[in-house]
Amino acid sequence: MFFASTLIMIIPVLCFAFLALRYYTHMLQLSSYQFQGYFRFLRSIPVRLCAHGAILLLSLAVAFGRNVIGAGPGLFILLLVLGIYIALIIAYLPRPAKKKFVVTDRVKRLIVTYAVITLLVFGLTMIISSAVTKGDNTSVVVAEMVACAVYVAVLPLITALANLINKPIENRINRYYIDDAVRILKEHEGLRIIGITGSFGKTSVKYYLNTLLSEGFRVLMTPESYNTPMGIVRTIREHMQPTHEIFICEMGARHLHDIKEITDIVHPDDGILTSIGYQHLETFHSLENIISTKYELLDAVDEKEKSEGGKVPGKHLKFVNGDNEIIRENMKYPDAITYGLNEGNDYRATDITVTGAGTTFTVTSPAGESAEYTTKLVGRHNVENIVGAIAAANSLGIPMTKLKMAVRRLQSVPHRLELTKHGNVAILDDAYNSNPNGAKVALETLALFTDSVKILVTPGMVELGAKEDEYNREFGAQAAAVCDYIILVGEKNSTSIKMGALGAGFDTERIFVKSTFNEASALMYELDAGREKVILLENDLPDNYK
Repeated sequence: MFFASTLIMIIPVLCFAFLALRYYTHMLQLSSYQFQGYFRFLRSIPVRLCAHGAILLLSLAVAFGRNVIGAGPGLFILLLVLGIYIALIIAYLPRPAKKKFVVTDRVKRLIVTYAVITLLVFGLTMIISSAVTKGDNTSVVVAEMVACAVYVAVLPLITALANLINKPIENRINRYYIDDAVRILKEHEGLRIIGITGSFGKTSVKYYLNTLLSEGFRVLMTPESYNTPMGIVRTIREHMQPTHEIFICEMGARHLHDIKEITDIVHPDDGILTSIGYQHLETFHSLENIISTKYELLDAVDEKEKSEGGKVPGKHLKFVNGDNEIIRENMKYPDAITYGLNEGNDYRATDITVTGAGTTFTVTSPAGESAEYTTKLVGRHNVENIVGAIAAANSLGIPMTKLKMAVRRLQSVPHRLELTKHGNVAILDDAYNSNPNGAKVALETLALFTDSVKILVTPGMVELGAKEDEYNREFGAQAAAVCDYIILVGEKNSTSIKMGALGAGFDTERIFVKSTFNEASALMYELDAGREKVILLENDLPDNYK
């Protein structure tokens, strides 16, 4: 019975282990190999974890069934365990993912570590049980079944353990790549490095500034959302050419001192702070930590200027969004060049006009020079970000008038309020990320479409710590004032958003909750079919958010 049980169990166990480890490695990858994000994900899947625990208890019952409850019931429990295994194997079968699992070199190293851990668990179990029982085969099989049950029960933690074991190796590898990137930058004499950070707007300003600076310089920017230390290092090592004159480096942050980690690599000459807001509070823990971390960019610029003894006044420039309330209240550097739409900014946009063809506005520089610009982009936030790019480009020597054609050529940044049209349906794609300020700006942009049916599709905002429910309720109330329909995706924040919308008087018949984005997508096209409508896609959570 025991030998048969072992043989029957081994195949589903191996299949299950392979599929489950692949799944949890994917979730670890989506969490950027950070333990905090990975364990947050594990807390969101209690049903799966309970199934792992059930396998442990039932497997123990099978292992000791003959002596405790008899062979008949033991066989029944064995079949029950196999049923749970088969159900979990089906649950862990790979499915289409928003962001595909990539078998990188780091993943390959994790796989090797998984194999070592697995061999150690079962090898040591066999050696120890054989020594203790003096070769009693039945007892050895029981021990192996117990080890197998424990292994399966803690399998999600094996992924975390392997990641922990490999951390010194990964740090050593990363250090090699970082040192190589630092070498490349040191050997690139005359290269000007512009750092850009902010709670929101940094990617848009990066793209806009790249277009504007290309009017007078050879420019390299970090692509897409390569705003982590290793993403930036990869950009430098793979794309930096001797002919580049300016490197635009987007800097992202989720933890205290993340920006300093990047500035210690690139040592920026100039810095642009696009915004400070309530984002990633789950990892930052407080607004004060966000402010401190975002200002690390300007601190690095200031330190570089001081290290050179201020030999060339104005050589190192700091730019801040003067319209951002938190920046204004925490203005650390009086010499920073401000930009925005409000009075008092050094670079200010006025006379903003929105038409079907886009937006027209006038920008005035600190020197009193003015120029009128036209862009096909819409929304106050876009004008604000464009002014930031104009401020930097003009301060680096490109005349205001020469920037007109570059501004006209600006394209929407993918998934950041990107406007596309499909017949009588317009899509405002703001799916990349979401935060309280960004969601508010997105709704303000949606409100500009006065003659269309306005539909919001969203899973809500995450990583806001203890304030997550509060901000999602507020988001729901704001949406109620703008939208004709609200479609919520998933259960995580739907209750909070729904409460906020209904509390603001929104019609309960016009708010829907769907399990998946595909279901929400089908519904958004069905609502008021045939009429002109604009659909705001606000945030799209990756697969490690449940």
